Amino acid sequence: MYTIQRTLAKAVDFSGLGVHSGRTVHVRIRPAPVNHGVKFLRTDIADATPIPARFNLVVDTSLATVIGYDGIIVSTIEHLMASLSGLSIDNALIELDNYELPIMDGSAGPFTRVLQSAGTIEQGKPRLAFVMLKPIQIEENGKSVAVYPCTHYRLTCTIRYDHPLIAEQTCSVDLNEKVFSEEICNARTFGFLHEVEGMQKMGLARGGSLDNAIVIDKDGVLNPGGLRYPDEFVRHKLLDCIGDFSLMGLTILGHVVTRCSGHAFNQRFLQHLFAEKTSWEIQPIESAYTGPPSTEALPGIDVLERNVSWAS
Repeated sequence: MYTIQRTLAKAVDFSGLGVHSGRTVHVRIRPAPVNHGVKFLRTDIADATPIPARFNLVVDTSLATVIGYDGIIVSTIEHLMASLSGLSIDNALIELDNYELPIMDGSAGPFTRVLQSAGTIEQGKPRLAFVMLKPIQIEENGKSVAVYPCTHYRLTCTIRYDHPLIAEQTCSVDLNEKVFSEEICNARTFGFLHEVEGMQKMGLARGGSLDNAIVIDKDGVLNPGGLRYPDEFVRHKLLDCIGDFSLMGLTILGHVVTRCSGHAFNQRFLQHLFAEKTSWEIQPIESAYTGPPSTEALPGIDVLERNVSWAS
């Protein structure tokens, strides 16, 4: 038996403020057919083409993850992508009427709850995964990202900051819907006060506030409610990692290990991973995974393989 692709049971709508643009954006997430994957459609642009959420369409990672195609961009997609990945939603069409997704409360929690309110339906075709066959790693200037063979999707994230409130923190999870919903999705993005002030002077972070980010000064957290978890900082970095790795287009059967990484370095790793074609295989996911999946022919697998032909 294999795990089956899923989409939403119904469309859901929400609105919010873009953290960098400061603009209000309205979003609708629609169910999508089998083998569709996750795509974004700008409804404010006539005749726009849906943009697949794939690593090879990332055009910027300086402040957030931005994808683009044919001159059209969609920005700050990482938290919503993490929610879709964490909830094992394979197929969805995301419509938005501006270029930047809303920041909500700075976490993936609001996205997760909206998606959960819609429910999901199975679509009768098997899910595929990148099954890691041997380790892959890149390392530079104290940053590293690696993926090791594993029978399930596991992530370990370590961060280090020269601030006594953070110092070095590590978080490790076996990713599933329960763990994501209860332990990861509510961790908020964070920044240092001097960085936030600097960005706002340059016309960035127009929508940023204590309502959608943890802000830290030299003495501690400025948010009146404090932290949601003692290690909320590393949990959010792990959340970002889930969003970044979702841009592979399929889930992973492997152990992702990052140290002091971010969007840009994660993106570099994905490019390296796809160049190492002998290190992974695309296989259907067995419901109770105990080793390399069966290679028996399954209807629909060839279609999915064509959909990930950009990995070739």
